Amino acid sequence: MKEQFRMEKDSLGELRVPADALYGAQTQRAVENFTISGQPMPPAFLRALGLIKSACAAVNAELGLLQPEIGEAIQVVADEIAAGRHLEQFPVDRFQTGSGTSTNMNANEVIAHLAAERSGLDIHPNDHVNCGQSSNDVIPATIHVSACLQIENALLPALTALETTIGKRAGELAGVVKTGRTHLMDAMPLRLDQELGAWSTQIGNARRGILASMPLLRQLALGGTAVGTGINAHPQAGARAAALLTQRTGVSFSTSDNYFVALSTQDAAVASSGQLKTLAVSLMKISNDLRWMNSGPLAGLGEIALPVLQPGSSIMPGKVNPVIPEAVAMVCAQVIGNDAAITVAGQSGNFQLNVMLPLVATNLLHSIELLAGAAVALEQKAIAGFSVNRENIEAPLRRNPVLVTALNRVIGYEQGAAIAKRAYAEGRPVIDVALEMTDLDREALERLLDPAGLTSPGG
Repeated sequence: MKEQFRMEKDSLGELRVPADALYGAQTQRAVENFTISGQPMPPAFLRALGLIKSACAAVNAELGLLQPEIGEAIQVVADEIAAGRHLEQFPVDRFQTGSGTSTNMNANEVIAHLAAERSGLDIHPNDHVNCGQSSNDVIPATIHVSACLQIENALLPALTALETTIGKRAGELAGVVKTGRTHLMDAMPLRLDQELGAWSTQIGNARRGILASMPLLRQLALGGTAVGTGINAHPQAGARAAALLTQRTGVSFSTSDNYFVALSTQDAAVASSGQLKTLAVSLMKISNDLRWMNSGPLAGLGEIALPVLQPGSSIMPGKVNPVIPEAVAMVCAQVIGNDAAITVAGQSGNFQLNVMLPLVATNLLHSIELLAGAAVALEQKAIAGFSVNRENIEAPLRRNPVLVTALNRVIGYEQGAAIAKRAYAEGRPVIDVALEMTDLDREALERLLDPAGLTSPGG
């Protein structure tokens, strides 16, 4: 069936637009110009853009800059976008003009089209929907609002649940003593609750780091308009819009302390991304620990068994792989890459405007989404359900010659090294060799070399 078109006009002239499209000429030009990735802006970003357009329309109507009925008509459509409707009408590629102007105009055109159609009023994309705004303050504000909402609603709850579950498992496994490892080599013993406690602390530290980065994200560029001077905006518009967004989202937003910073830099996003990268590093460490502990089951460490989730090989029957830690590690690699791109983008503030805003928005939201999903998967499908193979833990612990370290204060380092070397060479327990090479009796050696006692030597 032949596609139908209608003619639309902007300041550059007339242009054919698909007949059923809710957008207009400026969006269509962007669709034709940016045939790069085939990926539109993230849904979370578009929903936040709807929130901002609604808040601005409400404030402009209150300030007498829009007729009340026009402000109401705009709000209705913008709220629908905020709720996730009409997102198929945002086809502009995420690799577009660096200010995000194409996506801002996409929203202006869709909202104007539907609001005018439903109300019968003459509603203009620029004069009404974009009243008192510029892409240069709207898009940075949308980055901040969307990131804050995703962090608050998805990432922080997932991290809290992960930290809680790790803590619960640590409590359950408090009596299990295992061989510690440094350089992947046998080291002094520790308890599983101590090992898991380190993971829990990593997640808690990362969560607090993310929270510490959020005050800057909650400052919005709204009201700065084109270059930070606030041209064409009411002096109260930005602050009122931020207050309305606070009321509607439950997140405490305010206007930026310095509009010139808010438009020309993405320092807040760079800082937030850095905290996300730190979380990714922690999750990769935990995932790799789980993979090593689960390795085997016969020729590896085999200390734990992760939940069996799916067949692990298309050729080797019965093989099961640590699929969740592997998936999480891939997420972490992607987030680290996203952070590198955001870092480069943050340097692209030329004079009064950063010109990689869509890239910052896309990568920041991508990282938040990936980390939230990875945290949930790691918590529910790996840590909550792994079992401990006590025999595989206890057997090498009893034979570990490094336990001789506990005798250093009694017999000295050099004699301890000789005992360890002989125990390794003969494959014998260190206590038996120490009986032959020192004056200590078995009772003293058992007390000094007790693995459980060595996990809290000061206790």
